[in-house]
Amino acid sequence: MWGDRDVTRYIGGKPFSREEVWSKILRYAGHWSLLGFGYWVIQDRASGRFLGEAGFADFKRRIEPDIADLPEIGWALAAGAQGAGIATEAVRAALGWGDRHFGAAPTVCLIHPDNTGSIRVALKCGYREFRRTTYKEQPTILFQRGDQGNGQE
Repeated sequence: MWGDRDVTRYIGGKPFSREEVWSKILRYAGHWSLLGFGYWVIQDRASGRFLGEAGFADFKRRIEPDIADLPEIGWALAAGAQGAGIATEAVRAALGWGDRHFGAAPTVCLIHPDNTGSIRVALKCGYREFRRTTYKEQPTILFQRGDQGNGQE
């Protein structure tokens, strides 16, 4: 999935190398063992086929405004799984877990302004835009769910 240009066009802008994918997998495992949260695999229930991933992270991003203390939700689907409502279902499931794990703490996500599919998913799942900024020299929209009165709107 991470080597597919269609999947990565809004996530880093280029396909990931095998080395980069391996680092990503190790980072996900580290989240679970060190922080108690991370990403899950999204699988087709009937076939077991890999469809993508969704979950929470703390990537310590260098971005303004600083979101380092807020759980960041993310999701990515294999090209063949996009547009079928799977992302919305997966994000809602992750949010159910997050609501139990993080309590009332707000969560955030970053989405490229041209990624209309992910923006729709975020809005359907209760996220609201609170800032337009840049991340790694790319335009980025920051969305937040929960505690909208924290001054970051």
